[in-house]
Amino acid sequence: MCSHYQALKERERYRRNFGVEPPLDPSKTDLWPGYLGTFIRRHPQADVGDAAVPEREALNGLFGLVPHWSEDTKITRHTFNARTETVATKPSFRDAWKNAQHCIIPADVFFEPDWRSGKAISTGIARTDGEPIGIAGLWSVWKSPKGEDIHSYTMLTVNAESHPLMREFHKPTDEKRMVVILPEDRYQDWLKLGTTQSMEFLQDCPGVPLLAMPTTP
Repeated sequence: MCSHYQALKERERYRRNFGVEPPLDPSKTDLWPGYLGTFIRRHPQADVGDAAVPEREALNGLFGLVPHWSEDTKITRHTFNARTETVATKPSFRDAWKNAQHCIIPADVFFEPDWRSGKAISTGIARTDGEPIGIAGLWSVWKSPKGEDIHSYTMLTVNAESHPLMREFHKPTDEKRMVVILPEDRYQDWLKLGTTQSMEFLQDCPGVPLLAMPTTP
């Protein structure tokens, strides 16, 4: 499960690769659950027929989905990943899934523990071509006790037993999991499609070659 990733630092690279103006920079690019990062969603007014309205927008949000019924944002410690097998029924995610609140989470690198040596070695996973990764996710909005709208997001994950690289991570006794990586030519499809049609995206990133980079202690 991915609890740690690095967001894009360069605003121009964000625009070029995701076709949207990034929001004002959050305070951190090295992100853990509960930190403020960015996500991309379909613009709420995209269907009004106004050429001035962009197809998508980028927002700041908490890494870890906060459902509308949550009492506070501490739930982000447990909702940073959503299993595709249970996302439709788990209370934390089912409303966002039912309403097809799809988003893209831009990342340079995400991290997983490599246990092949017998101890966990934090390892960065990136694209072999150096391009950013677009991770499939869900977004939500929560009304704080002060009346503020707090946006948040989670990463969708799938079984990775058959993936040539990602099956090497996590403890030998644990299920192998990985985030859903979107092909860049299908970004808009992911944002637009309803729940039923979007199931085709929920697989272990075919066609997106990845490499592993052990981190220096």
